[in-house]
Amino acid sequence: MSTQVPVSPSKKATDSMVLSWPNWLREPLLHFVLLGGLLFAVDFVVSSQQDDPLSIVVTTEVDDEVDDLFKAARGREPNTEELTAMHRVWLDNEILYREGLAMQLDKGDTAIRERVIFKALSVIDANVKLPAYDDNTLRKWFEGHRNKYDQPARYDFEEAVLAGDNAEKAVRDFVLLLNTGAPGDAQAGLRLFKDRPYANLEQSYGVEFVKTLEAAPVGVWQAQSSKTGWKAIRLNAVKRPEPAAFEALRGVILQDWTDATLAEQRTAAVRVLGEKYTVKFEAAQ
Repeated sequence: MSTQVPVSPSKKATDSMVLSWPNWLREPLLHFVLLGGLLFAVDFVVSSQQDDPLSIVVTTEVDDEVDDLFKAARGREPNTEELTAMHRVWLDNEILYREGLAMQLDKGDTAIRERVIFKALSVIDANVKLPAYDDNTLRKWFEGHRNKYDQPARYDFEEAVLAGDNAEKAVRDFVLLLNTGAPGDAQAGLRLFKDRPYANLEQSYGVEFVKTLEAAPVGVWQAQSSKTGWKAIRLNAVKRPEPAAFEALRGVILQDWTDATLAEQRTAAVRVLGEKYTVKFEAAQ
């Protein structure tokens, strides 16, 4: 038989947890658009478990579904931090759904749970207001989120895909052959990559691969280790990073700041509503 463990974190602890989430979990509107929409699929699990309207149970079925959805989207199991963040998204949606029912926003939509959630969210939206701002406000936001606006370094390179054995020694021997000018067409296929940004390469090949590529001489074949194995790589060109100019992007920055500020207020309002609920996690059997 499963056990239930009450969870009632303090606001300070919750805020600390939110601030520690990865960047992809803290994007504006993410909670109610991206992951929120993704997790509607598991909301039905608790729809029949509302004997106590102020008690929310996160069942093992929810955990299993979240795990499957995350693996389908990102190709791996969620870590503890990511699972906690997705639980928070799911709980926010559950709170909105119950508040929507309490406001009788389900009229005409009894079979469409997500519409009730968005109706409840629209009620919250009607009460959020953008604070006063000036260019100093926007510049501060800009400087704190430069990674969204600065152009990263980009790399042009080639990969000679060795047919058959791609062990370290085989790739190193092949690279020696390529650097003599001997044709390698019979032994490998050639892949061309242009304007690949640092973050993209890091995700595809791993940190060490990018570090080696950064230090590589242009026009020379090298054997490089990556998270998918050894590769024969030739760097052709590097486009250095370019810092963004506030003046050129002011309109975009204003919109991003507006979205993020309203999203923070929206999230805070949902969390206030959620303080009256007791959250329980159903332990795995």
